[in-house]
Amino acid sequence: MKKRINQILELLTKYEKIEVAALAEQLNVSQVTIRKDLDNLEQKGIVKREHGFAILATTNDILGRLAYHYEEKTIIAKTAASLVHDGDTIMIESGSCCAILADTLTECKKNLTIITNSAFIADYIRRKSNCQIILMGGIYQQDSQALVGPMVRQCAENFYVDYFFIGVDGYSEQTGFTNQDQMRAQAVRDMAIQADQVVILTESEKFHRRGTVPLNLKNKIKTVITDGHISNETKELLDKHHIQVITA
Repeated sequence: MKKRINQILELLTKYEKIEVAALAEQLNVSQVTIRKDLDNLEQKGIVKREHGFAILATTNDILGRLAYHYEEKTIIAKTAASLVHDGDTIMIESGSCCAILADTLTECKKNLTIITNSAFIADYIRRKSNCQIILMGGIYQQDSQALVGPMVRQCAENFYVDYFFIGVDGYSEQTGFTNQDQMRAQAVRDMAIQADQVVILTESEKFHRRGTVPLNLKNKIKTVITDGHISNETKELLDKHHIQVITA
């Protein structure tokens, strides 16, 4: 089923809109099976149904990014969830991998407190009754649905956590991990101050990109959780910086 879900999302990422009958034919399963898969994705807000068609909810914001490499992100999120215990308080930054982690945690852990600057994540898991959500204040960014600015640091100073989970946009030996947005990058730095260690969740393809804004988290980054396609060269480079790599 997981493989089929990933195939559906890859097709929707490519075409944005596909007839349900065509999906069933391409994946060699019944339309009943495809509809059940689409119902599952629709409940998560990733897919919309319309007159016999499946439509990607949006390509412009975090919901659209959730669909891209959904299977890899889900596996990464489940691996990250193993670091968290019932009753823990953690921080989670905005991002598609982080959103899937938050959703995964609400399904497999109890009595969590999740502190986040992501309005999207807060809304994404708001119906789950087994966790408390603390949403930080700040300037609302419409595209990322994240809260940024000096209020984030003021809010973060009220907490100290073991783990702060973040996503990244790129990496290079010269700059380290990077983001594409200065305000989001600063929010990450401000939240990282209040965490014992930062855990990065990212697909391995991000190691072939370089964002424009270095995160400059120095020795805060202790762990990277990624998929099995990360190169040995990148692993060795991260090891030199005393960063543990966990492949999901």
